[in-house]
Amino acid sequence: MRLPWYAALRRSWRPGPALLVIPLVVIVMIVVTDVVIGPGIHLGPLLIVAPAITAAFAGPGLVALIAVAAVAGELVTVLIERAAGTMENETHIVALAVVSALIVFFATVRERHRRQLTKVREVAEIAQHALMRPLPERIGPLRIASVYLTAEQEAQIGGDLYAAARIRSGTRVIVGDVRGNGLAAIDTSALVAGAFRAAAHQQAALPELLDFLDNAACFEPTKPDTDGTDAEECFVTAVAVDIPDDEPIVHIINRGHPAPLLLSGDRVVELTAREPALPLGLGGLARTGGKADSFPFAPGDLLLLYTDGVIEARDAGGRFYPLAERVAGWPRTDPGGLIARLRDDLTAHVRGRLGDDAAMIAILRSA
Repeated sequence: MRLPWYAALRRSWRPGPALLVIPLVVIVMIVVTDVVIGPGIHLGPLLIVAPAITAAFAGPGLVALIAVAAVAGELVTVLIERAAGTMENETHIVALAVVSALIVFFATVRERHRRQLTKVREVAEIAQHALMRPLPERIGPLRIASVYLTAEQEAQIGGDLYAAARIRSGTRVIVGDVRGNGLAAIDTSALVAGAFRAAAHQQAALPELLDFLDNAACFEPTKPDTDGTDAEECFVTAVAVDIPDDEPIVHIINRGHPAPLLLSGDRVVELTAREPALPLGLGGLARTGGKADSFPFAPGDLLLLYTDGVIEARDAGGRFYPLAERVAGWPRTDPGGLIARLRDDLTAHVRGRLGDDAAMIAILRSA
């Protein structure tokens, strides 16, 4: 899964060794200027600027190297001047060495924290692949592409979910959105996605599978908030599709989720459920968990599944992202190309800052 352009740009920039020229030039300029103007004005204390600048982009080893160079520069000026005020110059040397040592110490602490953060990010990426596994590019007669964008730019996983499973007669796919955010939403999304992967092969009918997920959506008891009140009820809006291999059709059950889009020929059709059902976790409030609706899905057609973070994304003027209008004129023979273009267009629409997590899946039925 490719990163959004703003995250890729942020990660691609790394300070290089060439930046060390800056503090070295500062040291040389200060020492030369101090020698030229004579003992009347002593510029040695300004040498602390060099290790301070280095600490902004380098590790503790390079900071210590520049600090030693700065102290050496101060010693050079003292030896060259050989003027009155030697004790004062020696005091400057001691002060420069002490402050430089403090800068090196804080650079060491920062480097340690940076390494810890790197480990945390690596664990987050592993967790993302474990909880939200990337979908295969091809399942039977289907070509699939997906992308997951989080509202938090440094986050790898969020409250949206998707999963796919290969069954004997075809392919099943689910995409959903957990109410709320934070660790509780991530926990619920992982629970529902895992339950789908485990049960998709065992539940013969799509309604039975959704009934099972309905019970799994809020399996764990709610925990009280810090103020003593009960936590908000949890539920998951989801849409599950069943695509047979040998029939040009798709079966869909929508549990309070945005309707999928079918791109067929020059048309973009919203596949709206005839009998809307409650989200997962609230199915016990209704008599039925929803019936599957069937729609044509011929070779060459493309099915687009998404979460509400896509259609509710706003630009600077507060306008929602016009998903159906945008994809209407795009080529749909390559699901990967369409998803990549959709991701870039959505990111540009919100100027790199999503208000909610967004997941998108494009499914193309091959001939």
